Amino acid sequence: MKTAFVDGRVFVGNGTIMEHATVIVEDSRIIDIQNTAQGLSQEFHQIPIGNDTLFPGFIDCHVHLTMDGSPDPIGTLASETLPITTIKGVQNAQKTLAAGITTVRDLGGKDGIDLGLRLAIESGLINGPRVLASGRLICMTGGHGWPIGREADGPDEVRRAAREQIKAGADQVKFMATGGVLTASVEPGCAQLTYEEMKAGIEEAHKAGKRTATHAMGSHGILAALHAGIDSIEHGIYLTDEIISFMKEHQVYYIPTIAALYHIANRGVAAGIPAWAVKKNNIVAPFHKESIKKAHAAGVTIAMGTDAGTPFNYHGKNLLEISLLVAHGLSPTEALVAATGTASYVLGMEDKIGTVEPGKIADLVLVKDNPLDDIDILYNQDAIVRVMKNGIFV
Repeated sequence: MKTAFVDGRVFVGNGTIMEHATVIVEDSRIIDIQNTAQGLSQEFHQIPIGNDTLFPGFIDCHVHLTMDGSPDPIGTLASETLPITTIKGVQNAQKTLAAGITTVRDLGGKDGIDLGLRLAIESGLINGPRVLASGRLICMTGGHGWPIGREADGPDEVRRAAREQIKAGADQVKFMATGGVLTASVEPGCAQLTYEEMKAGIEEAHKAGKRTATHAMGSHGILAALHAGIDSIEHGIYLTDEIISFMKEHQVYYIPTIAALYHIANRGVAAGIPAWAVKKNNIVAPFHKESIKKAHAAGVTIAMGTDAGTPFNYHGKNLLEISLLVAHGLSPTEALVAATGTASYVLGMEDKIGTVEPGKIADLVLVKDNPLDDIDILYNQDAIVRVMKNGIFV
């Protein structure tokens, strides 16, 4: 298939914006970018960009496709049958792709469903974004996420747990360094997996060429994960100057997942969210906001991740996170780069996706108008005009 997006605004994904550009796609790749549409042969299906904006496919670095956005999604997962969870996962994948998110990093599924979704999408059995799956998250006994995680205690057991996920086909390994909001009887600020435990698991992942990520809210747990060699910090509620300096020096990525806390605060107990979760959320939210602003000001590399699947944080509504990043201090351009070019580096796929460049995979999203003028239009239902993944329109 030969397609040309003709004569319009192109957000490259690295901060560069091209005006009156024509992007040429053949089969699954971008083969050229021109400053004119003249000379295109009739064999190209031409799509005028007009007043809209062409983006690289958006990337969400933190989702849970098996979680449904219900008021207590971990409780729901623990109680529902695997066929129901799988069907929901298929629907969530379809909604995500239709919203312009062409690649996701799933940071914790249930019983291998995320791995199965990845294979079903790759084979063309179902529609969905490109999925980098983690398998089961690794936590201490009774730790955050235990109802859907792989509980492990001690370095040897964490090492075994990491090996199990790698054997199952995980693209990266997810650890739980601290407590969190959505598990009862754990505190977000408290450390859980130890430095020694995470070091053992991270070593196994890195030996196998896999990247690692950690749920990390409290500062002691974050520091333990950093010194153990973690590749990305998810959430990062209580960032200290020491943490920020370490992350910047060692190029550790920061994925704040603002939407997760935002929706819990907005909907609250009245919407059915457990009171204990709302209470914890309201305690940590101010610290989170301050941490994001400090990290950004210091030059820590921030990428977009939503934690989609948490309460009322629905799949297909992922692009709200871009507006929330702007509300927390990033410029519109910085926030959009966080969801494209920067996010591709988090996944280790910067040579394939994340920017509109010749040779890259043709993941392209045509967005109504110019989000740089009004970032909030991305969250409108009709903002996504066309979605292309691997050179094929969705």
